[in-house]
Parts: sequence; C-alpha cells; structure tokens
Amino acid sequence: MDFTAFLAAIPPLLVYVLIALVIGVESIGVPLPGETALIAAALLSLHQDSAVNPWLVAASAALGAVIGDSIGYTVGRRYGSRLLLWLTRRFPRHFSVGHIRYAEHVFSRWGTWAVFFGRFVALLRILAGPLAGTLKIDYRRFLIANASGGLAWAFGTVWFIVTIGEAAHLYLKEFAWIGFGVVLLVALVAASVLNRRIQANVKAFEARERAEQSGADLPARGDSPESA
Repeated sequence: MDFTAFLAAIPPLLVYVLIALVIGVESIGVPLPGETALIAAALLSLHQDSAVNPWLVAASAALGAVIGDSIGYTVGRRYGSRLLLWLTRRFPRHFSVGHIRYAEHVFSRWGTWAVFFGRFVALLRILAGPLAGTLKIDYRRFLIANASGGLAWAFGTVWFIVTIGEAAHLYLKEFAWIGFGVVLLVALVAASVLNRRIQANVKAFEARERAEQSGADLPARGDSPESA
C-alpha cells in the first residue's frame, strides 16, 4: 500500500495530524519524507470522493514546520556541533560531513534568509532549526523567517498541486488517473532537479575547500629550501 492509499484509508482529522507530525519531526533534524507526505495529502484532496481539505493540509504542514523548526532550534542551541556530529553518525546516507559543512556555510552567509528559502530545499529544510540554533541566530528573527517560510512552502506547494490537478482534470476528464500521474510526475521531476543541484553545490563546495586547504599547506615562496 502506497502512502496516498494509506492516507485515504484514515479519517481526515488523522491525515492532518499525521502530516503535521511527519513534517514536524523532519524539521527537528530527522530525515523523514515531509515533502512527499505533503504532496500525497494534497493529491488525495483532489479526489472527488475525498473529504480531505487541501488548505487544512497546508495549514497542518505549516504548523508542523514551525513547531518542528523551533524544537530543532532549541536542541541545536543547547547541543550545538554535537548534534550535527550525531546526525552524520546516525544518518550517514543523508548527512555526510560535506553536507553539514555546506549547510553551515549557507547559514553563516545568509542567516535568516537561509531559514526562509531553506524550507524549499530538502537538505536545508531538515537542518534549518538545528543549524540556526547552533549558530545562535536571534530567535525572534529566526521565528519570523521560520513562520513565513513554512507558510509559503506549505501553501505554495498545495496551491501548485491543486492548480495543476484542476487543470489536468479539466483537460483529461476521461483519464482521471492520468491527471493524478501528471501532477505527481511534475512534482517529482522538480524535486529531483533541485536535489541534483544541491548535490552539485555540495561537491563544488567540498572541492573548493580542498583546494583552499591545499593552498594553505604549501610553503610560502620565501620558505622553500631552494630559496635558502
């Protein structure tokens, strides 16, 4: 049974609770498929026999994101780099040292803007709270960026799914499941492209760091044996 079928088998209230819970736990720093869950619930809401409301799905996702990020911020502020080290050991497939260092670089450079836009990127979405706490970003500024980013991400994603879904339903009335497939395919392709871009950025950042370290390890021109 896929996740959408599972959601269809439970009452709407439990759907909202589950979406908030999955996204909230993901935002604390645990790599769960929060965006996949949001998309699945939004797709379910498009079905004519479903009682799930897409905008309540979005509200639940936003609430989970804000609460989860705030908990992640608190944990990160208290445990700092120990938390990040634990993540690399506990979830090595999702968080390499390179991923963590790249995320730290982004947050150090962009601050609260990274919190806002990071909600749209899988790696930064998971690490936003813990990293902001570790870097001791002012909580009031963090909360504003966190809440606005969570709302924009949740309602923007659901709006996109609903809009594409309604268009697919309008032009593919005879093929309802094809319409759902079109929406899912577009969402998956967009997520895949973004993920590949992030992976490329991580590799480029690691290569740049290695080059800088290699340059720092070279002796100064006047210190070489030949110059003596």
